[in-house]
Amino acid sequence: MNRPRLLVLTDRTQCDRPLADVVAAAVDGGARGVVLREKDLPDDERDRLAEQLLTVLAPVGGLLVRAGAAGAAGASAVHLAGNDPFPRPRPALVGRSCHSRQEVAAARVEACDYVMISPVFPTASKPGYGPALGAAGLAALIAGAPRAYALGGVRPADVGSCLAAGAYGVAVMGPIMRTPGTVPAYLDALLEAAA
Repeated sequence: MNRPRLLVLTDRTQCDRPLADVVAAAVDGGARGVVLREKDLPDDERDRLAEQLLTVLAPVGGLLVRAGAAGAAGASAVHLAGNDPFPRPRPALVGRSCHSRQEVAAARVEACDYVMISPVFPTASKPGYGPALGAAGLAALIAGAPRAYALGGVRPADVGSCLAAGAYGVAVMGPIMRTPGTVPAYLDALLEAAA
């Protein structure tokens, strides 16, 4: 399954227009992986939103990941919070959020395909998870982890240090939800850092 180096996490509360329009703009800018969060929505509304996003992603071979165990039924790609139960039957792609060495170890035992490690840098959207890890803390958690994405306060200028710490890619919410036109800057930074 396609695993882009940039994952865009949704948060419609940060958008100045409908979420599907923001995701379409991000995809137009080159984004190919979207994690649909919006866990506060009723299942039927989330399902409709997932269909809208699939319509945007399918023509470019993009990946839609459903966040949360509740959204796992029938989804081919699922992203789990640290305390979500592992879905059965197993989707084709499973990721998990991790904030500690213990959570990374548990994700490895579960055979998760990837982890999102956060918060790497200071961010208002990850309260309660302790201080920012920084590049050194990210590197310490990545050791022995499944393929890892750096999440939390990551700006295009930070991408190089995240990949140098061992991250496969970056996951970004706020900056892209507020300004989807920043996607090319992230992709350029990823290409440069991976070269």
